[in-house]
Amino acid sequence: MKIAIDARKWRDYGIGAYVRNLVRQLARLDRETTYFVLCAPADQATLRDLGDNFVPVIDLSEGYSLREHWSIPRTLRRLGADLFHAPHYVTPLLWDGPTVVTVHDCIHLVFPQYLPKNRFALQYARFMMGRAVERSALVFTDSEASRKDILHFFPSADPERLRVVTGAIEPSLLEEPKDDEKERVRERYQIRGRYVFYAGNIKPHKNLERLIFAFALLKKRPGNDDLKLIIVGDEILKQPSLRRVVEECGVRHDVRFFGFVPDRTLAVLYRMAAVFAFPSLYEGFGLPPLEAMALGVPVVTSRISSLPEVVGDAALQVDPYSVEGIAEALARVLEDPALRADLIRRGTLRSRLFSWEASAAKIHAGYLEILGVPVPALPAEETR
Repeated sequence: MKIAIDARKWRDYGIGAYVRNLVRQLARLDRETTYFVLCAPADQATLRDLGDNFVPVIDLSEGYSLREHWSIPRTLRRLGADLFHAPHYVTPLLWDGPTVVTVHDCIHLVFPQYLPKNRFALQYARFMMGRAVERSALVFTDSEASRKDILHFFPSADPERLRVVTGAIEPSLLEEPKDDEKERVRERYQIRGRYVFYAGNIKPHKNLERLIFAFALLKKRPGNDDLKLIIVGDEILKQPSLRRVVEECGVRHDVRFFGFVPDRTLAVLYRMAAVFAFPSLYEGFGLPPLEAMALGVPVVTSRISSLPEVVGDAALQVDPYSVEGIAEALARVLEDPALRADLIRRGTLRSRLFSWEASAAKIHAGYLEILGVPVPALPAEETR
């Protein structure tokens, strides 16, 4: 069998984490199938090290470009691929072979105002997502909430072909940092005292403006003079409104924007946080709260979209549209030691229900099913 996987986003956040962990687990799981991994030149060596059956194939077309619609099909035909896995909703228009697709969420349809400012962006997103859902042999998505969204926007889709396969934690984050590494991060970022922590994309639907307003309310409560808010994520400079909100709230000296940080630094920042806040308005899965729980940090998160599926009873869930509600939940975690301990205990246990090993096994079983190969029974823990 020859299976091709689009890994051009190997180094990205979000989809990149999905692709990296899927491919690495497939390399452990399957030494017989030939995997052609479409990639950028810089990732060839990494992919070649996965095993003799993993073949890096350079493709220089950019995501969401016209070029990818002919370059990828041409490559797939030349390689004789039996199956193609697109890890996001754009499947090449000129490829008519067997395809599986991962549609992580419907954010572009739920919040079209956040798409690029041109008249074709929404039409392109709707057309390409609809085409992928309708024509792919299987559609993987990250949560039951996303599955419902897909069926809402594309009611003619076959529910039997829509399968939930959750994300999981980046393994490198689980490695316990050494004391000198923690001290290096403290000194590098001049961290003193307690802080509320956010990590993730810096996009409007992440609701960071309300988080900053909530933090300003929190600062007014007795005993919070030392408290800071640390926001980690890419594209901070593209959201100048956040700095305006900080000025408006009078917390300029208490809110810090770190931008992108390496995984090892992120692992330390998670562990040193007093509470993790994630008041997002929409998530296909919501990986950062799961990461925080796995690393022993109490979590306050939204009670909408997929987030209740991810955190279960192991986090305080709030109305993300209520600034006062976010502030009150953060205050409860900071002021109630028994609640903190209970959330940390529950979160640690909850995080163990998710693994890339189990998720990759489900996707691999989907590949075999489409190709007409008998699918071995999955262990009980992998069928959840």
